[in-house]
Amino acid sequence: MIILAATPIGNLGDASRRLVEALEAATVVAAEDTRTTQRLLAALDVANRPRLIALHDHNEKDRAPELVELARDQDVLVLSDAGMPTVSDPGYGVVAAAAEAGVVVTVIPGPSAVVTALAVSGLPTDRFSFEGFLPRKAGERTTALRALAAEPRTMVFFEAPSRVASTLSDMAAEFGADRRAAVCRELTKLHEEVARGTLGELVSWAEGGVRGELVIVVAGAPARGVAFPDAVTQVLELVRDGVRLKDAAAEVSGLTGHSSRELYQAALAVRG
Repeated sequence: MIILAATPIGNLGDASRRLVEALEAATVVAAEDTRTTQRLLAALDVANRPRLIALHDHNEKDRAPELVELARDQDVLVLSDAGMPTVSDPGYGVVAAAAEAGVVVTVIPGPSAVVTALAVSGLPTDRFSFEGFLPRKAGERTTALRALAAEPRTMVFFEAPSRVASTLSDMAAEFGADRRAAVCRELTKLHEEVARGTLGELVSWAEGGVRGELVIVVAGAPARGVAFPDAVTQVLELVRDGVRLKDAAAEVSGLTGHSSRELYQAALAVRG
């Protein structure tokens, strides 16, 4: 069978007994980075040295059939570098191929950065969506965020330290600077930190630079009790009171859930 096994996202103490037993018994391990797996084996004092097969985004399509065939006669353990395989990591293609071929797939559950960040964020957990990594290019990232501006569920994102400040800024522009959010850094590690606040506050927090592995959790859009034309009117009233149009659109967006960009453009059109 194919066995998907979750590995620690930071603290080695989170490795389950089932994971250690599976590593000790494995003959074949498909790993996102075989060097990371070798370090994991050593850190967990696992003497077994299984055959390691690299499985990553660039070769999964070609490797999946091979792994499924191997799994007909023996267990194949599938690992990502951290957390659960297939969740923003390789493994989906293998599972899909195995399901189509009638090969059994099972799971050794364990650490997940998505659920861990959601739990400590202080934001609603009853309904959520995982959005993975946003596009690297600014224009594509803005488009993706704009499409999520009205999403009512709590949203979970992965992001690189070098882009977190610009991503938070784009989120504030599209979701509204007053939208609640949390940035979870180095989860389960020595320097774990959870920064909570509005997107506007978190933009300021991130300006000095942020290090480590990051998860961003953003509250869903509030119920739209205010119709869009009325929201545009609110923006124009703030502008008449001396607030910059961009800031007014962001403020009303945070209060109503309407896209700040759409509010900005609509108010701009009314002003002529």
